[in-house]
Amino acid sequence: MDAQFRARHSYLTDDQWTKFTGFFQRMEVPAKTVLLREGEISTKAFVIEKGSLRVWFDNKGRDTTFQFFFEGQGISSLESFKKNIPSFFTIETLEPCIIYRIQKKDLEYIIAEIEKLPNYNNQLLEFLFERQFYYMKEFLSFVRDTPEERYQRLITERPHIVQRVPQQYIASYLGITSVSLSRIKARLAKKMKVKESET
Repeated sequence: MDAQFRARHSYLTDDQWTKFTGFFQRMEVPAKTVLLREGEISTKAFVIEKGSLRVWFDNKGRDTTFQFFFEGQGISSLESFKKNIPSFFTIETLEPCIIYRIQKKDLEYIIAEIEKLPNYNNQLLEFLFERQFYYMKEFLSFVRDTPEERYQRLITERPHIVQRVPQQYIASYLGITSVSLSRIKARLAKKMKVKESET
């Protein structure tokens, strides 16, 4: 695993690091690979070394994207993984990816072992599922803000999504059609030109 992941878990000695990372299986997978399908029970967690993933669900026959994940992030279907219930969503790669996969039983063993360490305070579990704690914030934005406001926030706060994710998935994430997103982009570009002409 890369240096960034190692740095986040500096509470482990080199021997512990070697032992525990040995449970992770490195995988190279092409774009549009489904890692977990909606309705399946999650028995694995993933860490992304390279590439991007999206999380989506079937909304009455319509593919609805609600999260994106990138390098250095961990992902699983948290409720399914912890409670042995069907996943509410599908996890799929957007780009060719290098990921590390760990089985639930192995992760549970690692957690049990490192919980014994005096300087451990749930860093591993928080890392593996940290992005999913943003769900409530995303939901509130969806209810409160207009699609144009959400897109502007995306440009400001998470520009890498706009740069790397295909437009149809960004539109799905914003809850609009690709045509509506094109109109928003055109309006914003027009506003930018007006501002530039005034300066």
